[in-house]
Amino acid sequence: MAKLNLFIRICAAVLLVLAIVYVGTLVDFIFTPLVSLFSVIIIPLMLAGFFYYLLRPLIDWMEKRKLNRTLAILLVYLGIAILLLSFSFGVGPSLRTQLITLVNNAPSLFEAMSEQLQKLENSELLSSFLPEGISPSSQITEYLNKGFTLVSNYVSGLFSFVSNFAVILFTFPIILFYMLKEGGKFGRKIVSFMPRKFREAGTRMMADIDYALSSFIVGRVLVNLALGVLMYLGFLLIGLPYALLLTLIAVVMNFVPFIGAILSAVPIFIIGVIESPSTGLWAIIVVLAAQQIQDNVIAPYVFGKKLDIHPLTTIILVLVGGDLAGILGILLIIPIYMIIKIVAANVYELFIRHHWPEESL
Repeated sequence: MAKLNLFIRICAAVLLVLAIVYVGTLVDFIFTPLVSLFSVIIIPLMLAGFFYYLLRPLIDWMEKRKLNRTLAILLVYLGIAILLLSFSFGVGPSLRTQLITLVNNAPSLFEAMSEQLQKLENSELLSSFLPEGISPSSQITEYLNKGFTLVSNYVSGLFSFVSNFAVILFTFPIILFYMLKEGGKFGRKIVSFMPRKFREAGTRMMADIDYALSSFIVGRVLVNLALGVLMYLGFLLIGLPYALLLTLIAVVMNFVPFIGAILSAVPIFIIGVIESPSTGLWAIIVVLAAQQIQDNVIAPYVFGKKLDIHPLTTIILVLVGGDLAGILGILLIIPIYMIIKIVAANVYELFIRHHWPEESL
C-alpha cells in the first residue's frame, strides 16, 4: 500500500507541473515576455555554453598554476583575439578569394553542370541502364532545386536568429566571461534548492550532466577538426576547386547532426561534377571515406562509451527537433536529450528502484 501511495504522489506531482505549465501558456502578459526574452538570449547562451566547455579545461589548468582566474580568462581572450587576427590575415584572404570567385562564376558553373549532366545522359554506358523517357539531368535539376529551397529556408531561419548581431556580439563574451569565472557554482546553486536528503544525489546528477555535455562538445569539436583535415587533404589530392572553402563549409555543417553531413556533400558533389564527372565521383568517395574514418576510427576513440546514443535515436531526435524548432531545435535536441536521460536515470534510481527492488518488479 505504501508503494502504491508513493506512485500516486509521483503521478500527482507530474500532473501538477504539467497543469502549471499549461496555465502559464494561457497567461499572455506573463508568457509572451518570457518567450521574447528567451528568443533574444538563446543564441548568446548557446555560444557561451559551447565555448565554456571548450575553454574551461584551459582556465582550470591556468588556475592550478597559481594564476588568478580572472586574469587567466583575460589572457585567453587576448590569445583568441590574436588567433582570429592571424586567421583573418593568413587564411582569410584565400577564403575570401575562393568565395568571391565562386559567387562570380555561379551562372557559368550551373551552365557547366547542365552540360556535364547532358553528356552523362547521352553516354551509351548510362543510357543502356536507363528506361526510355527517363531524363536524369531534369530529375537531378529538380532535386537540386528542392535541395536549394530547403537550404535557403534553413539559412533564412538562421539569419533570423542572428539578425540582431550587435546584441550577440556584445552579450556573448560577457556571458562567457562570467560562466568561466564562476566555474561550477551554477550546479551547486541548483542543488542548494533541493531538500537536504536529496542534495548528495543531486550533486552526482549535476556532475553527470556536466561531464556528459563537456565530453559531447569537446569531442564533437575534435572529431570535426579531424574530419576537416581528412577532407581537405583528399580534396587537394583529387584537385577539387575551392577545396578550402568547401572543407570549411563541411566542418561547420557537420556540427548539425545527421543532416549537416548530407547537406555539406551537395555543394562538394556539384563543384566536382562541374570540373568533370570523375572529379565528382572522387569527391564523393573522399567525403564517404572521411566520414567512415570519422565514425568508425576517430569518434569511438574520442567519445568511447561517453556518448551512448544509438544512431537511430539520433536520426529520430534530429527529425523531432527540426519539426519543433527548426535549425535551433536540431542543434539543441541531442544535449537536451542527454540531460533528460541523466535526470530520468537518477530519478528512477532514487524514487523507483530504491522503493521497488528489481526482485519485486
